This record gives sequence, structure tokens and C-alpha cells, in this order.
Amino acid sequence: MKITVAMDSFKGSLTSLEAGNAVKSGILRACPDAEVSVLPLADGGEGTLDCIAPFVGGSEILLTVTGPSGTPVDSSYIYVPSDGCAYIEMARASGLTLVPENSRDPLTATSYGTGELIADAVRRGARKIFVFIGGSATNDGGAGMLQALGVKLTDSSGTDIGTGAAGLKELTCVDLSGLCLGDVSVTAACDVTNPLCGPDGASFVYGPQKGATPEMCAEMDSYLANFASVTGFSSDEPGTGAAGGISFALKNLCGAVLMSGAEMVLAATAAEREIKDSDMVITGEGRMDSQTVNGKAPYKILELGLKYGKPVYGICGITGEGVERCIEAGFNKIMPLIRPVMERDEAVRSVAETAEGLIRCQVR
Repeated sequence: MKITVAMDSFKGSLTSLEAGNAVKSGILRACPDAEVSVLPLADGGEGTLDCIAPFVGGSEILLTVTGPSGTPVDSSYIYVPSDGCAYIEMARASGLTLVPENSRDPLTATSYGTGELIADAVRRGARKIFVFIGGSATNDGGAGMLQALGVKLTDSSGTDIGTGAAGLKELTCVDLSGLCLGDVSVTAACDVTNPLCGPDGASFVYGPQKGATPEMCAEMDSYLANFASVTGFSSDEPGTGAAGGISFALKNLCGAVLMSGAEMVLAATAAEREIKDSDMVITGEGRMDSQTVNGKAPYKILELGLKYGKPVYGICGITGEGVERCIEAGFNKIMPLIRPVMERDEAVRSVAETAEGLIRCQVR
């Protein structure tokens, strides 16, 4: 029996590969002769590069860049010279985890460091750049990134605007003549449909988790609206509010294609080929509920399983409201952990036990 395991992380407890390897150990206890492939699963947020690195090859490029608070941070990205591909994780340069909780200020936080990573990849000869934009500390619409790439953002006197969302208040001119991308193609991971502005936009939906008060959210929303107005692009387009609006700048000013982060990871790991050749597929995440079928990573695995007529099972920490939608969508069974726990070692044991029980039920 060949089984493909592709687990998303159990946030706070297990990484994707830790969860996947725990499932594998449980499978082998129940069925020692099983051939088990463990694939990482991520949606484009923090940790995505760690998931795909063993599959894409290349080298880790170490770089000191401007962090979200304006101070230097050690960062890195993956570059594969043989095919001219660079893989960049925004969280490593402009991520929320780089800023102490009591110092978070999305009004001034900048995406400049992410732009520095992209610019470095271009200088090295990258022809294709993949940017995973989850986990940002910023709400500047990608303005800082643009400046690092050579774009001039100026106020009415021709002076460069300040950093962060606050700088966009004074923006009156965007000059793209210095943009360093040339004919480099850019693909950005975008797993949300939020527009740049409005009640469902970047500021109001994601600002609070980055330290914004309701008053700050309203300010930042107006500044991003000004950004959209100056550039001449709509602030209502779905997906352009991702990662503090950096997806707006990537798509409209850098020519990027927005793509599901989960799908980007699946492509990098050749998951479709593995699933096609499997007899069974197991996926899951910390919580499975009605949101799981709204394009989350385990649902992408389900879609591949259904495409090739494979049974797909879900293992999760807990189930939530609307989990029956997962069964309606095509999962054969959803199994919460026998012992839902948060500590890593206990979680590993519980995941393994749950997987073992699942396989024993299927092979007897």
C-alpha cells in the first residue's frame, strides 16, 4: 500500500513535517509494509521556505536587510541558478515575528527588506521570483518594497515619502522608471480575497493583529486609498489586501501573478505526481471546520485526491463548526486527535496514535 501524507502545521505544536512524520510513524505501526511519502504543506506564510527547500534545491542566500521597524535583520532566500528561480519569504524580512509585541506599529512598519531580497535575486540573475507574502508586520501597501526596487514615491515637493502606511498620506507621485525588475516574472502567494481598502481590506481586517487600534485602522485605510488613487488602480480588487497590501503593489506595479500559496507549495513538491501514484491520501491541520473547504491547504490536497479517485482522510487536532462540510466536499473521514494536546512531544504521540487507529480501521 502506498500512502501520501501531506499535513499542514498544527500551529503552536507541530510543524508541517513534524505532523507528517508523526502520521507516518503511526501508519507503519499499523502497516509495516506500507510505502509512505511525507510531503510538507504550507499556505505561503512563515515557514514555507523550510517546507519547500528540500524539493527545489539551490542555495540559501544570506543577507542583512532592513527589518519592518527600520533596523537591520538577518534574512535569507533560496536561489536556484540552474533554472533562474528565487524563492522569497516575506516573513523573513518584514515579518510580524521580527518585531517584539510591545513595539509593533503598522503605521510605520516597512516592507523595504522584502524589496531588498527581491532586488538581490534580480542582481544574481533570477528570471523567476516566487514571493510568499504571509506573516507580514506591515500595512504599507508594498511601498517600502517598491522603493527598494528603485521606484520613486514622492510628495508634492518631490521629496521621498516617509516609511510605512503613514508615508502614503503624503504620496502624490509614483515614478516606475527606475524599477529594477526588467523582464523578470514574479509570482506572489495570495490565499485571501480581501481588497486593499474598505471594511474587508488590509487595514481593518489584519491591522489589529499587527498592533493597530481602530483609529489607526481607519487612518491606514485612507492612506492606502490614496496610494491606489495615485497609482490609478482599483482599491476594491479581491486579493490585493494580502500582507498589508503588498499584493496590490506586486500585482499592479510589478506585474506579478497572484497564486494560491498552497498551490505554489504543491507545485514545488510535485504533490500531484505523488498523489496520482498513491492508494490513499492523508492530510489535515490543527483545526478542521467549515473554513477548511474554503481553499485552505488540506482542501487543495483533497482536490488532487478527488482528481485521481483516491480516498482522502483528514487528521486534525480538533474539529469545529461546519466540519460536516469537509465530508460533503469529499473527505472519506475526519479524525480529531485521540488526545488533543498542545505540547510538542505529546502532540507527536497523539497524532501517531490517531493515524495508527485510522489505518487499522481501513486495512482490517
